[in-house]
Amino acid sequence: MTNKIYNMPDDKNPRVPMAEHPFRHMVEVQMRFNDTDMLGHVNNSVYMGYFDLGKTQYFTDVAKGIVDWGNINIVVVNLNVDFFAPTFINEQVAVLTQVVSIGQKSLTMEQRLVNVKTGQVKCMARTVMAGIDLHTGQSQPIDADWVDNISTFEGRILTNQVTK
Repeated sequence: MTNKIYNMPDDKNPRVPMAEHPFRHMVEVQMRFNDTDMLGHVNNSVYMGYFDLGKTQYFTDVAKGIVDWGNINIVVVNLNVDFFAPTFINEQVAVLTQVVSIGQKSLTMEQRLVNVKTGQVKCMARTVMAGIDLHTGQSQPIDADWVDNISTFEGRILTNQVTK
């Protein structure tokens, strides 16, 4: 599978770190009126929903549309979000998503909400997801098929890399 690389215009904010790898996945977000707060910008709690949309579509695309969501065997165990600029309802935004590393029992994702026209990074999230046995609730290695499919999608070997 050949994936497009999404090159956004550079964000001029010095607080926004450069991405270590190009993003190969983007999903546009349709904001709703109730996503905004009294100040007229997107409420900080809403961003997690945007990132969930990005993760869901990312895994669907990695699996070529075949995902048994009732038996997905990875869960979010850590989520950190940095906010850089407010997002307003009249902006066209998208979530960029990538897996940056895969360990034996976990993977780390980076996601950015960006203004599609300007490239301004509104916020970014780093999420750790762990493999889980759905019957016992115990951790387990990430499924080898997922590792292979994600590495193929990202166009690089992701295992045995140190997570920041």
